[in-house]
Amino acid sequence: MKITTSLIEKLIRLRNGESIPASQLRGEWVSELESDGVIVNTSHGSRRVLFVPQPKAFLQALSAFDERLSDLDLIRDTLQTGETSRSVQASATGNSKLIAVRSCPGFPINAYEPIACLLNGREMIVNPQEGSFMFISDWQSFSIPQDIVVVGIENMENFRMIRQQRALFERTIGSDRLLFVSRYPQSSDLRSWLQTIPNRYVHFGDFDLAGIRIFLTEFFAYIGERSSYFIPSDIEQRLPNGSLERYNAQYLKFKNIKTNMPYLQHLIDTINNYHRCYDQEGYINI
Repeated sequence: MKITTSLIEKLIRLRNGESIPASQLRGEWVSELESDGVIVNTSHGSRRVLFVPQPKAFLQALSAFDERLSDLDLIRDTLQTGETSRSVQASATGNSKLIAVRSCPGFPINAYEPIACLLNGREMIVNPQEGSFMFISDWQSFSIPQDIVVVGIENMENFRMIRQQRALFERTIGSDRLLFVSRYPQSSDLRSWLQTIPNRYVHFGDFDLAGIRIFLTEFFAYIGERSSYFIPSDIEQRLPNGSLERYNAQYLKFKNIKTNMPYLQHLIDTINNYHRCYDQEGYINI
């Protein structure tokens, strides 16, 4: 059974003694409850309606049928706000998984030099030891200095091994201080955070049509001119040694990608010229 706000509202109306049109609540489980007399299907003028003669028996039957329906008000609040934690669900019902709730919002961050940031109004130094990184869960309360360039890295191996790519970043971006971020686990949290800060954003993904599409549709479309695509100076020398198979697999789906940004359109044209893709992992340990 798919639990929706509309369904829960109808069940609450029945619980509260109201009638609803029979056409609004259908399914095998509804027929079973009608057969048991828990729900009554009767005529009301020219149409048929459903009502519940004994609300307590109705609630017991719902709970026996599907544990998620044991607390209709809790489920309604959860669906409407999307913020009810698993701990609240467990406290109320003993089951922390009544409704799917993201228990780990946020995104990972990394840096190869200390950066003083603010989290919930308190200073936090971002300086992970090599071989580790940090995770920001309260991202709405996370802020960074305005002179920091945020570098989004698509693949986790590159994200974990930023020190092995430091020379690459310095050649391509310059001497600006960098905060590295990742979308893992994938969600809109990182993008939402980027929309709240004024910092420059550089997107480091694979050098293929699919990677460029991710940047254009999931970042540039929301952040605009503050965002740019990371393009090393030697990518045109590397692309001839890239993957023809990957390019062919992507071409039909992404062949019409275009942009009015000359530097990025040049990368698209170069990829199409060589019929090759090049993965960003190739830049580790250069």
